[in-house]
Amino acid sequence: MDGSLTSTQTRPLIDRFGREIRYLRLSVTDRCDLRCVYCMAERPDFLPKAQLLTLEELSAIAEHFVARGVRKIRITGGEPLVRRDVVQLIEHLGRHVGSDLDELTLTTNATQLTGLAERIARAGVKRINVSLDTLDADRYARLTRGGRLQTCLDGIAAAKAAGLAVKINAVALKGENEDELADLIAWAHGEGFDATLIEVMPLGDVRTDRADQFLPLTAVRDKLSERWTLTDLPDRTGGPSRYVRIAETGGRLGFITPLTSNFCAGCNRVRLTCTGELYTCLGHEGAIDLKSAYRKDGLAGLESCLDQAMATKPERHEFDVRRGAAPAVSRNMARTGG
Repeated sequence: MDGSLTSTQTRPLIDRFGREIRYLRLSVTDRCDLRCVYCMAERPDFLPKAQLLTLEELSAIAEHFVARGVRKIRITGGEPLVRRDVVQLIEHLGRHVGSDLDELTLTTNATQLTGLAERIARAGVKRINVSLDTLDADRYARLTRGGRLQTCLDGIAAAKAAGLAVKINAVALKGENEDELADLIAWAHGEGFDATLIEVMPLGDVRTDRADQFLPLTAVRDKLSERWTLTDLPDRTGGPSRYVRIAETGGRLGFITPLTSNFCAGCNRVRLTCTGELYTCLGHEGAIDLKSAYRKDGLAGLESCLDQAMATKPERHEFDVRRGAAPAVSRNMARTGG
């Protein structure tokens, strides 16, 4: 990782619908130390290390996206912090923040943050998203299939102490955490954190019917409005969240609604998996093999692949959570990158 970007700005990434791609979600591993029930099977088949891009390759490819106009990179997994030496990649990309890159962020389950938060903050990361669906220890253990809530909370505390802005991401799950979403939001706002609720998405075979998990956020918002005063905000953070301010807590709440309120018209992002597959839509199978192109022809090999990606990016996903519906795609969220 030599720290150099492509010497001159090349063509921006604009798809066939006129959407400019400014946001890269960069997965560094499909592995995770939790087994969340909506994300993966209890005994997932993880990829062999030999199939993964090296950290040097991830860095070089990410920098080429920046040269094509990407201004925000989010490091994802699986759980990105379980990959050995991943903080070196974060440190390398962090050198571009403030010049070629507006923001470098991270999505994590917080289990590894106790020992890494300060280093991540020094690397140029200013804010992180933490996946946390419940504050009940027993429920947390059940939803994550064995995780310890206190480990997550200790990691969040370490991030806060290191000066990182924290946003709590919670997947709304019917019959599981819908009774405590308001309390989770109130806790997050009391800690000075933003919170975002996410509708479950039909990605991969998780051995359960998605209709049993799906909780529409329209219904959740209506319920929250009985307790609090919600005011719509124009705020945007680069992704699909739409925000409100809660008068009683003073905090900001986001809603990610891929099913009840499709947000594809403004899609500005693509996903690169840890194996070098470029997905231009979370809800479609088609991928472009950047790893082979890069290993064969270097950065020049990426150019035609990125042009192809822009020419074939779908207009929208086709998620379906009706009972008995098949997953939109066969791969799970951890393999695609959160």
